[in-house]
Amino acid sequence: MALIEELESLGVDTQEALQRFSGNSALYERMVGKFPPAAADLKVLEFFEKGDYETALSNAHTLKGVTGNLSLTPLYNAYTEIVALLRANDPEKAKSILLEIIPVQADIISCIERNK
Repeated sequence: MALIEELESLGVDTQEALQRFSGNSALYERMVGKFPPAAADLKVLEFFEKGDYETALSNAHTLKGVTGNLSLTPLYNAYTEIVALLRANDPEKAKSILLEIIPVQADIISCIERNK
């Protein structure tokens, strides 16, 4: 299965993404290929576990933007909620959402890396 079709099966709105990328699937695939290292660098869970909610918020906000631009819809929705909860000073609920989305993020990253 090609990358775009496999991403669709994981809930990614590839049609929206392709519109954003003017229908250029090669450009989209190149840009989505930059997501795995970005996600690895931002380590939101690590900062939650350290109690550094300010950095967790900053990194989650960055991931919200990246996932939104790439239409990685399940991740975008989760990071949007995580950012809102951190801003509302509810880190426990934010962390629970993060823990729920981590396996989905891992599946999306695995899909991207498999299809490079």
